[in-house]
Amino acid sequence: MNSAFKYLFIRIFCLTAIIGLAGFDSPGQQALTLERALKEAEVNSPSIKQSLLNLERYQKNLEAQRAALKSKFSLSVAPIDYTNTRRFDTRFSEWYTNESFASNATFRVEQPILVTDGTLSLINRFGWQSSTAVFQGQDPTTSERFTNNLYLNYNQPLFTYNRLRLQLKELELSYENANISYAMQRLNLERNVTQFFYNVYLSQMNLSIAREELANTEKSYEIIKNKVDAGLAAREELYQAELNLANANSNMQNSQVNFENAKDQLKMYLGMNLFEDILVYADVEAVPVPVDLDKAIQNGLQSRMELRQREIEVESAQFDMIRTKSLNEFSGSMNLAFGIIGDNEKLPQIFDQPTKNPQVQISFNIPLFDWGERKARIQAQEAAIKSSELNLDEQKKQIIIDIRQVFRNLQNQLNQIEIAKQSERNAQLTYEINLERYQNGDLTGMDLSLYQNQLSTRKMSYAQALLNYKIELLNLKIQTLYDFEKNQPVIPAELYLNNQ
Repeated sequence: MNSAFKYLFIRIFCLTAIIGLAGFDSPGQQALTLERALKEAEVNSPSIKQSLLNLERYQKNLEAQRAALKSKFSLSVAPIDYTNTRRFDTRFSEWYTNESFASNATFRVEQPILVTDGTLSLINRFGWQSSTAVFQGQDPTTSERFTNNLYLNYNQPLFTYNRLRLQLKELELSYENANISYAMQRLNLERNVTQFFYNVYLSQMNLSIAREELANTEKSYEIIKNKVDAGLAAREELYQAELNLANANSNMQNSQVNFENAKDQLKMYLGMNLFEDILVYADVEAVPVPVDLDKAIQNGLQSRMELRQREIEVESAQFDMIRTKSLNEFSGSMNLAFGIIGDNEKLPQIFDQPTKNPQVQISFNIPLFDWGERKARIQAQEAAIKSSELNLDEQKKQIIIDIRQVFRNLQNQLNQIEIAKQSERNAQLTYEINLERYQNGDLTGMDLSLYQNQLSTRKMSYAQALLNYKIELLNLKIQTLYDFEKNQPVIPAELYLNNQ
């Protein structure tokens, strides 16, 4: 910017701040900058809170699954088990009455084996039982004994996929995906907050311009009124001046309404108190930033988190393929156990004559015919995998296209800024010249109003061009994950919650 334009820009900005402070200042009013708005949003924004809750859900699921891989200790107790029933003894073809009272407890330690998807268990069952049998014509017989069954058991699935490992990997990918979604939400939050913030700034500036326009119109009205009163101008000019004044006042009121609405939208998105008044301050000076298109595309393809999300979709589809292939599959199970059983009427002598109880069990599931169900489901899942891979390729192409569009928009915005700057300067000079003509009686009030409206429009157009350039710079940062203003990359991991 040259010195004359800098002076003009500073004058407009100062006028905006002074008028804003004069018109909106209140005891509860807060001055809000873009940096502070972003901090407010990261803490209070409903969208960020929702993303954090979703991230916490996946994090706790992953923690639970990892905890499930550790040894589990459990104790089940049945202190009372009493029965009194009539039974038939097939050995003697005779009915008898049996009364039984038992109390037992089972202590179990289970350790999942992640490498093999097996389960190693140490189990101890301890109990006491009293049983009385009464046969017809005989004396009752009673048996009271302590029993203890201690054994080590190992169960191993055969010829199938590792379900433990697959479930853990899926939860890890889900948590990574949630982290990526949170990081992307933070980037989108920055874009949305910036957009809402600049909307408020534009509305605030528009209001200050409308007030400046009203002040100029009031001044013009006083000039023509004095001329009409002195008989130096026709009364029709006064009528037109009154109409211009009413229009200027209406524009100011409309600008006030738009300003308040824009503030409410910003406060709602930031999660702020809706009854708290704010006044925004922004540095909208647009300094041209050099951008290397090849570097932007390369960094975008290397860093964009959407690509990792598509890769996760491909991996998840491959996991579904593993499950699909397990339908009607040939599989087996092996169960090995070894331990000792002891029983005695006296507790200290329970293991005087223990009995070994080894157990080996192998079983197989052999599918014979499924009418082509498994083959059809596998083909359907293969199509799903190809679709996910196609989405990954299309995402890469879309990233390149988006970065190119932003780059072109940046170059175009620089041109628009220069045009808008020159247009505002010309409109300002034109208005000042025609204001002097109006004061000399060489211009009608309707013509002056047109020049005033043109000046206001050019001021807003220039401000909009400056903000469009800054928004496109932010968009380039989001598209490439590279900050060309600071000339440094945006590391995706730094946006994750666990690195905050």
